[in-house]
Amino acid sequence: MAEMMGEMDIAFPNLGIYLTNVPKTIMIGSFGIAIYGVVIAIGMLLGLTLSSKVAARTGQDPDVIWDLGPALLFFSVLGARIYYVIFMWDMYKDDPLQIFNLRGGGLAIYGGIIAGFITIYVYCRVKKQKFPLVLDTVMFGLLVGQILGRWGNFFNREVFGEYTNNLLAMRIPVSMVRERDISASIAAHMTEGTNYIQVHPTFLYEGLWNLMLLIFLLLYLKHKKFDGEIALLYFAGYGIGRAIIESIRTDQLFITGTTIPVSMALGIAMAVVSIVADIVIRAKMREKVTNENA
Repeated sequence: MAEMMGEMDIAFPNLGIYLTNVPKTIMIGSFGIAIYGVVIAIGMLLGLTLSSKVAARTGQDPDVIWDLGPALLFFSVLGARIYYVIFMWDMYKDDPLQIFNLRGGGLAIYGGIIAGFITIYVYCRVKKQKFPLVLDTVMFGLLVGQILGRWGNFFNREVFGEYTNNLLAMRIPVSMVRERDISASIAAHMTEGTNYIQVHPTFLYEGLWNLMLLIFLLLYLKHKKFDGEIALLYFAGYGIGRAIIESIRTDQLFITGTTIPVSMALGIAMAVVSIVADIVIRAKMREKVTNENA
């Protein structure tokens, strides 16, 4: 594996993979389109497609998902950006116009989830739809969007972790990453005469975790006990995975005034609340059946 990497190269040395000239943008004439945005857009479209198919499979009207889609996508992206800006305000306070520069990245999934949750709730109230059922259905599309969206981070050379030399270790030229994302541990492992860092590809870890979660939920769908359970299992599964992966990321967002990563704390809280809620609802369902049969 080369000791000096090309500026646009990405490598996975322990897998023997060396990718040259991996672009960040697609040029159409003199206009550049960020691959990050293209990947996210494709993920959203495929996510809505899967959710509509799940809707049809479960006896719902697929048009409900397509009707909900535009508002859900808009407010989810808006929420993801607002969440990121809030916890990274020091980066934007001196140049507020950069808040609108989405081409440079800066979307936080939890903000998107919160905004999406509210959007679905309002839509269901207005359209007289069953909120827990629609929420279950949308979770499948959300996971598809997250899986593909993480590859947007790959092209952007972001969302990576500390130094590692494991099987999936990734190398990126220093010039292509944000200085604030290079931790002391990463810098300490940089060898003189090289121009790259070697890190955990946490974007890949999360993508693989979400893929396993998606497969599990698709298999579990016909066995769910109540409307809303798919959503609870998603929140629990994603929360656990995100909390673990967040522990090694170098671009963490912290709770104001603390050194606690907000995504780790939120992931743990989300997982605990969801698991407890699932147990309580199942217990109440069993109690109801017992009383009816008494």
